[in-house]
Amino acid sequence: MTSFLSELCIYTGRIRLFDRRDWVVWLAWVGLLAALCAATLSFLLVGAARGASFPAEAWLVPVGAAIFALAAGVDAIGHRTIYKEEIRRAESLVHAVTIFCGIASCVLLCAAFHAGRAASIPAAVLTVLSVLYSLLDEAFHWRRYVSSRSDRVETWSHVFIFVGHLTMMAAWWAWLLGGYGGVAETLRSLAS
Repeated sequence: MTSFLSELCIYTGRIRLFDRRDWVVWLAWVGLLAALCAATLSFLLVGAARGASFPAEAWLVPVGAAIFALAAGVDAIGHRTIYKEEIRRAESLVHAVTIFCGIASCVLLCAAFHAGRAASIPAAVLTVLSVLYSLLDEAFHWRRYVSSRSDRVETWSHVFIFVGHLTMMAAWWAWLLGGYGGVAETLRSLAS
């Protein structure tokens, strides 16, 4: 058996096989997740610099988003290269549903600050659906892994995708349910 580090180098080295479309898709996906991390961290840093006090869970939102972005970036290299044909089958639809539910849940979690339950209830539904479809996607990956058509790098990247995504979403929900501490102060300071 080869070392995990050598497998990681081979796996990530496949980025050199990307064509123009692969780069566009990969950069859009990883860029979206990195932007979510940057936006949430920037909001917290601006608020803190202007005197807002945020609960600990608020800071876990960009931490989870960063883990998610990094792990998804690694995973997507395989998706755009060695697993491309398998992904094109039903798995690509599962990815599309998961991404739609995930993005919509984040937008609605932001909207819930002003809209309350009118936004938080659909955000809850979409959060649950994003996790459900992530688990369905995981079934595809495990099917590939147990039939020796996947590798440890893809498997571990999925572990960290879950760690990042679930940390981000659990922290975001805890922050919302705790009253979104620091948000009102930050928004007031930005408006003045």
